[in-house]
Amino acid sequence: MGESLLFSLNSTMPLFFIMVLGCLLHRKNFLTDDFVAMANKFVFNVALPVQLFRDLATMDVRASFDGAYVLFCAAATTASILVIWVLAKLLLKDKHIVGEFVQACYRSSAAILGAAFIQNIYGTSGMSGLMILGSVPLYNIFAVVILTLESPSLSRSAKSGMGEKIKKSLKGIVTNPILLGIAAGFVWSLLRLPMPTMVNKTLTSLAGLTSPLALLAIGAGFKGRAALAYLKPTAAATVTKLILLPAIFLPMAVHFGFTDQKLVALLVMLGSVTTPAGYVMAKQMGHEGTLTGSVCVTTTFFSALTLTFWVFWARSNGFIA
Repeated sequence: MGESLLFSLNSTMPLFFIMVLGCLLHRKNFLTDDFVAMANKFVFNVALPVQLFRDLATMDVRASFDGAYVLFCAAATTASILVIWVLAKLLLKDKHIVGEFVQACYRSSAAILGAAFIQNIYGTSGMSGLMILGSVPLYNIFAVVILTLESPSLSRSAKSGMGEKIKKSLKGIVTNPILLGIAAGFVWSLLRLPMPTMVNKTLTSLAGLTSPLALLAIGAGFKGRAALAYLKPTAAATVTKLILLPAIFLPMAVHFGFTDQKLVALLVMLGSVTTPAGYVMAKQMGHEGTLTGSVCVTTTFFSALTLTFWVFWARSNGFIA
């Protein structure tokens, strides 16, 4: 138990500390609002698309392919997103935060934490690739769709009718750099094109900027007083992300025979930190970003305890060795 807690703390708290550093540097005027805006723009248009392209392009999607497992990841992701979206539309009084709330509830740091978490337990991270294949493309596709359709700027536009809204939404989806990065990565992997070492190192360097810049931007852009207005939705999103989704889908995964590495990968997919990339996407697609930033902070802080609990549950029941 102590070892699991230490591992969870080592995995999540550095992310929290970088957010705190960003907040402190902003207060000391080392990081300005212009830096936050440009960092968000760079991550959204360059670093994150490059990261997703590289992850998929260097993954052999045909090797060790488990169709049932990938399908389960995709089904769990899709079901959770659609149910959360419907409930948010019905229950949230402030309709301007629906898009942010939905994304914050479902979108995990699967690509960032998945391999490290599994490798720490099993010494290899093979199953993280299949989990990423079944979830991360859907994370981004649904994020673009939901953030576009639920954009406050669109809802405030009195002159924009439904046809214009749909036209803008489709244009935003087709031209979204993140989706373009995913599509290019899939094509590269399926064609089994070689990745020259020089190109791979360049892409790796750019991709490595994604998480640090996004975390600094969250911390620097965090508005404490504004976040107080979103305490209830922040708490609801945190509980949904870290407790409800794993509680619903992990027993289902066990029922279908997914244990050991596959179950740990699903745990990361369902119950890990809300990805900082979600904050960047929200800001760049016309949303305030305060709610998303708040959920990133709270899930990062509490996930060390909840991830430890889920690992302990799985081990004590013999689901992971």
